[in-house]
Amino acid sequence: MTMPGNGQGAGALRPHAEDAFAEELKVLAAADDRPRPTRWKLSPWAVATYLLGGTLADGSVITPKYVGPRRIVEVAVTTLATDRALLLLGVPGTAKTWVSEHLAAAVSGDSTLLVQGTAGTPEEAIRYGWNYARLLAHGPGREALVPSPVMRAMAEGRVARVEELTRIPPDVQDGLITILSEKTLPIPELGQEVQAVRGFNLIATANDRDRGVNELSSALRRRFNTVVLPLPATADAEVDIVARRVDQMGRSLDLPAVPEGLEEIRRVVTVFRELRDGVTADGRTKVKSPSGTLSTAEAISVVTGGLALAAHFGDGVLRPSDVAAGILGAVVRDPAADQVVWQEYLEAVVRERDGWKDFYRACREVTA
Repeated sequence: MTMPGNGQGAGALRPHAEDAFAEELKVLAAADDRPRPTRWKLSPWAVATYLLGGTLADGSVITPKYVGPRRIVEVAVTTLATDRALLLLGVPGTAKTWVSEHLAAAVSGDSTLLVQGTAGTPEEAIRYGWNYARLLAHGPGREALVPSPVMRAMAEGRVARVEELTRIPPDVQDGLITILSEKTLPIPELGQEVQAVRGFNLIATANDRDRGVNELSSALRRRFNTVVLPLPATADAEVDIVARRVDQMGRSLDLPAVPEGLEEIRRVVTVFRELRDGVTADGRTKVKSPSGTLSTAEAISVVTGGLALAAHFGDGVLRPSDVAAGILGAVVRDPAADQVVWQEYLEAVVRERDGWKDFYRACREVTA
């Protein structure tokens, strides 16, 4: 059995960042001669290089994990080197979870100290729980206590992650206030406390676009330095992001190589950006926007699904017929309103675009 965070994730369907990019982290650590905060695996400069990519002095190439403004990454990394927690905020699909995981992997060498936020996340997920068999057999004691990922991070001087913080009920969210302000987690049942050691910090992600979110209290928000992750600024940047992520996912799924499908990736990205922005790329035609977010993450999903179709039911080359159904599913979330938006876009924009005849026919076929 492969345990998380031990560098043995090569056979996993989706290896942790510290496993998937273990060689790059090793090379960076060897070349990194800059000061490192206590218990950090890399210096802040090396962490930023790991995320943004670059070429080291010895010629080693570090692949970019995040394509976006450098200053955003630098601010995020610097925040983790202070006593303030980091909140990555953005609309769905802006790589908040991806950046969070890679930051934790580069700083602590372990991205698995994770609390997944949902409407049902209990207080125990952030503070601690109890092994009730031991509690009944031996009474309250540290051996009966089950530490949360946050408690473990505090005790070990590592980075903890809280995903979708705004989905967690407000009373559970506020359990973080004492942890982030006093760097202490009281255990009143035992008359004890856990104090955070140097190296501890917390990364949370949140968005305010989806339904079912809970606003953060002002007291909790003050404990975070908020970094907003934007959508890709240009179509080229978004195509690059989609191609890189699909290529990484495709290798683990034995899917065809991405370069042969770059034309279709660009079409998917173009459709998503135009519907998202409400205007065509040339700025000449206004279009209606559907109810969905049409994020970069959804574009990655559409292309990955298309590659799977091409691999198993085609000739291995990504074609319009492979991505058409995925695009329809992403665009038409509301069967009534979104169907009208999609039909109008197909007829007014896609049908008239040079070189898109095959794409138009494929989309019309699945729409019908």
